[in-house]
Amino acid sequence: MSLFNLKNKSILITGSSRGIGKSIAHHCALHGAHVIISSRKMDACETTANEINNTIGNEVAFPIAANISDDKQLELLVKNTKDKLGKIDVLICNAATNPFMGSMLDMPMDKFDKVMNNNIKSNQLLCNLVLPDMVARKDGCIIIISSIGGLKGSPMLGAYNLSKAADIMMVKNIAAEFGRNNIRANSIAPGLIKTDFAKALWENPDILKSVLTNTPMQRIGEPDEVAGVAVMLASKAGEYINGETIVVDGGTTVT
Repeated sequence: MSLFNLKNKSILITGSSRGIGKSIAHHCALHGAHVIISSRKMDACETTANEINNTIGNEVAFPIAANISDDKQLELLVKNTKDKLGKIDVLICNAATNPFMGSMLDMPMDKFDKVMNNNIKSNQLLCNLVLPDMVARKDGCIIIISSIGGLKGSPMLGAYNLSKAADIMMVKNIAAEFGRNNIRANSIAPGLIKTDFAKALWENPDILKSVLTNTPMQRIGEPDEVAGVAVMLASKAGEYINGETIVVDGGTTVT
């Protein structure tokens, strides 16, 4: 059996109707998992689920809409996932927001609160909702999509970077507390990836030039290049990795 086999695994992925989340869902399904496609809009979730199911040739992806800013919707997301799949073997927190670019001095506090709520609190709540069942089964995997922004400062993305640094520490704390229950928690820190979410960065010639100047591979990443790491962490291949952050940035942070 392949180390990367995810057969019979039930995986909940937030923000999975497009971008990195969609790629993770697609590749987890290709490796045998049943996946929940979740984002704010049900039609987008259904479109992605249908696309994956048509590719696989079987019903392995299921849409459940939820807004990560709403605690009650997150509770229902977990409940409905368990009702549909029976259990949650792997939670992948990918959904995030970044409503402001610029100096921290100019950032309205309501936008700051939105970043902290959507990028930290929602992940903490989802982890708390799935952990009791994982503890009872003595098995579980949590993956949070962070960012290289969580590893360094920025004059333009201060609050976003703060939130992503918190996600990195969140998985360390989960690993420290629940590792004895055979639960693994890790984060993935992508660099600049060609997604709609990061479009304001890679479509800006000055920003793109700055990124590429500091990236040894001289290109930005693709969603599939993050998905491969998620598949590894969710499978037997990543069974002894816990509390870590895997950087996927083409070498940007080493220069």
